Amino acid sequence: MSDIAYRRLVLKLSGEVLAGDEGFGIDPTKANNLAQEIKSIHDMGISIGLIIGAGNIFRGIQAASKGMQRVTGDYLGMLATIMNAVCVQDALENLGSDTRTLSAITVAQIAEPYIRRRALRHLEKGRIVIVAGGTGNPYFTTDTAAALRATELGAEVLIKGTKVDGVYNKDPFLHSDAKMYKQISFKEAIQKELRVMDMTAISLCKENSLPIKVFNINKSGELKKLVQGEPIGTLVID
Repeated sequence: MSDIAYRRLVLKLSGEVLAGDEGFGIDPTKANNLAQEIKSIHDMGISIGLIIGAGNIFRGIQAASKGMQRVTGDYLGMLATIMNAVCVQDALENLGSDTRTLSAITVAQIAEPYIRRRALRHLEKGRIVIVAGGTGNPYFTTDTAAALRATELGAEVLIKGTKVDGVYNKDPFLHSDAKMYKQISFKEAIQKELRVMDMTAISLCKENSLPIKVFNINKSGELKKLVQGEPIGTLVID
């Protein structure tokens, strides 16, 4: 365990990591690839909490902009996160990983209710814990849910997997001269309105001195390098 930088972490992923070539839905092949990345660090003895967004299925804010009530849209988004969680649980279990899905919204047939002490017990037993349903409340993103759960579960770091290598001063897809930060403070991230996570999530991490690590989840093997302490991605810290 001496070459491991973090013994307990929460990994936050966008739903897009599961999307098919059309950019939406769930692709079982993508789920399997993701499960292999997660299993590779779980096999090292790392305690893992996992939270997945729902952008591949439904976005409450976008639905609200087209006339749907924001509360309704957010609840639909929470339900979509449960679909993604169960999909990843299946992929992990197919690889032999002991996994539990806990949901902030009650869906007793497919997931346990999220209870902090129960989640901690699963982690202590060496299980991968997937937390679905966001915070269980509208107006809060899965970024905020990830920051909240990471704090509750005693994670040493909140890792956010994205489609870029880290945090940039501007959108690298639109600006070829975009510069990536290797390390940045919470204060700078908030003041510069950098797209690390939403402001509520960043503030929660700042208040609890919980570092955020941002990296490219689409690069095979990067997650394992990150937890081994290699200088991967961007570190956001006090």
